[in-house]
Amino acid sequence: MGQMALRTHLRSRLKFFPAPHVNLVEGIARFIMKTNLTAIFVAAALLVSTGVAARQSQTSQSTQQSQSDMAGMNMEEMHHDSTKEPDTARSATDSMSDHMDMNPHMFMTDLRPANPGDQQRAQEIVDTVRESIDKYKDYRVALADGFQIFFPNVPQKQYHFTNYRYAYEAGFAFNPAHPTSLLYKKVNGGYELEGAMFTARKYATEEELNERVPLSVARWHKHVNFCVPPRGARRQEVDLKEFGMNGSIATQEACEQAGGRFIPQVFGWMVHVYPYETDPAKIWAH
Repeated sequence: MGQMALRTHLRSRLKFFPAPHVNLVEGIARFIMKTNLTAIFVAAALLVSTGVAARQSQTSQSTQQSQSDMAGMNMEEMHHDSTKEPDTARSATDSMSDHMDMNPHMFMTDLRPANPGDQQRAQEIVDTVRESIDKYKDYRVALADGFQIFFPNVPQKQYHFTNYRYAYEAGFAFNPAHPTSLLYKKVNGGYELEGAMFTARKYATEEELNERVPLSVARWHKHVNFCVPPRGARRQEVDLKEFGMNGSIATQEACEQAGGRFIPQVFGWMVHVYPYETDPAKIWAH
């Protein structure tokens, strides 16, 4: 069955369900067209029948899908590309590692005036995060619980151990006990837990972000204006001072002139929390 025919068939079956259900199954259908993993299709049907799908985000990995249609982090797609474009992967992970500075490839929300209850709500989030991730001080427990190292073979200042099920959940709801990623630094052949990262869907409004974590306390960020090196370019041919999230190219026009592929936004919204910090200014640092 072709992709358009499959989409029509799914819509006829799901016309009585809310849009998020339909979008999820369509994303899974595109994934199936590429991977032929029928088990995922069965899982999608079960999710819709039980109503759990409303809490899941779109999980398409189709390389034909437009970047503008990406929802959530879509980190799995970037992981798939890492084997083909290691320099792209390196620039992506470098920009996400450690504490980040403002540049043309980073957009951060402004701090808002404090509202009553913001500090208490933020502290409750920090307390929940600390309690939830404390067991992951042993990184092997995180791996056993389904967290996967994002780009494990790319040297990084800070490694993201990502739970893709939690990432899907984050597309629709915020759960401070389910961080999308755990943040580690590499030490003595192992990993030391530093904090956690939460995500929101790519097109979330600032009001939605504020409902998750108060914008008077934390600043959400997103990675933007990404110029990918030309397809097939060998590593030694790529000028990393121009391409990538640390490169000088930050507009579509300049990227096209350089023969690159422009991505307006990579991944979805993100916010870091470091619950073991004692300095309040560092708890929600980037």
